[in-house]
Amino acid sequence: MNQKSTRRNFVKSTAAAAGGLLILPSGLRANSPNSKICTAHIGTGGKGNTDTNSIGSHANVEVLGLCDVDRERGGIDAKMAQYTSAKYFADYREMLAELGDKVDAISISTPDHSHYPATLMAMEMGKHVYTQKPLTHKVAEARHLTHLAAEKGLATQMGIQNQSKTAYRLTRQWIQDGLLGKVSKVYVWSHKNWGYDGEPYTQEDAIPASLDWNLWLGTAPERAYVEKVYHPGQWRKILDFGCGTVGDMGIHIFDTPVKSLGLKDPLWIEADCRAPNGFGFPEKNTMRYGFAPTAHTTDNFTFTWYDGANSPHDKENPDLILPDGEELPQQGALFVGEAGRMVLPHCNAPKFYPRSILKNAVKPDLGPADHYTMWLDAIEGKGETTAGFDYAGPLAEMLCLGVVAGNFPGKRLEWNAKDMQVTNLAAANPMLKGEYREF
Repeated sequence: MNQKSTRRNFVKSTAAAAGGLLILPSGLRANSPNSKICTAHIGTGGKGNTDTNSIGSHANVEVLGLCDVDRERGGIDAKMAQYTSAKYFADYREMLAELGDKVDAISISTPDHSHYPATLMAMEMGKHVYTQKPLTHKVAEARHLTHLAAEKGLATQMGIQNQSKTAYRLTRQWIQDGLLGKVSKVYVWSHKNWGYDGEPYTQEDAIPASLDWNLWLGTAPERAYVEKVYHPGQWRKILDFGCGTVGDMGIHIFDTPVKSLGLKDPLWIEADCRAPNGFGFPEKNTMRYGFAPTAHTTDNFTFTWYDGANSPHDKENPDLILPDGEELPQQGALFVGEAGRMVLPHCNAPKFYPRSILKNAVKPDLGPADHYTMWLDAIEGKGETTAGFDYAGPLAEMLCLGVVAGNFPGKRLEWNAKDMQVTNLAAANPMLKGEYREF
């Protein structure tokens, strides 16, 4: 029997044994060692390094599992010295099956395509989860995780940690206080280019000794390893692995408008971009969403996303021209309200046009907030998360719908959120779901 089959059979048998564990809907598991929150971490390199250390440094956390498919990239040797109670695994399925009820909570910081299978397995075992943005790779995956989190009563958080920054929290408060009046338009953009307009790669390079390429691919279609492509840095550009710029930066930048205006499931979406090539995301995109009006928007409210170089692309739009030659930030949001405009640069304080709008602003004492601590507190029954899957799931659906619309440039997709179906273009519906390779 080969190594892959042995691994798969081991996981199936141990997972079945773990299936009878009691799932507690909230608070720590009854047999948690030392009364601490015992954690395991899937993906410890890149953003996973920040996530692991931010969670692992908490006084009431003990790290028991470290998992990365690339031992060198994941910095495993240094982390094993840092977290002396932890055991290393290359395969998250083996880690979850072996550690079983010894762990309470899991963080998932991997490429987009592997968020869903890893998060799903952890949640089915009753684990609280912290999963990096954009939560999932497909619309149906986000919907499933949203329902599962509610069903099992788990503490969940999506990694849009910028949401906890004071500037964003203050902006939400001001919008809801009516500082701009009702908002008629929102523009959101990022200059980043997580797209690829070239041909599929045909070369095949030697796989580094530290990397398990089969595990990195996971449920995605099998393909050859290409040095400095896919892993570690370019996977966001490729349809099978990422969600393009809208999945990387869009989910951060959508968040404040969506949360502050109370936007729910879109009614329709349309995209302007190059024709699909079946391999990479377009390098330049414009997406428009239609939403039902809320208490904070006008009836004719519009929402537009731009990505790629020189975003936003609509340079002649008077809404996007600031006074005195001032330039828009390279990433951010612009709100058009009854009282004027507000520009919210990514991760910075908002600016108002006219400046006099700020005279009416009341600056509340919001107190400190930390995205990771919020999740750990929720596990212990102390408060709730602000990006739990009840919110993060529908937000991820919006982004994933944008990816689907990119396959039909110039066509408006009418969306029935309740039935999770595009009602006017049947060819779009298979794209809402994933296909999963056995690995």
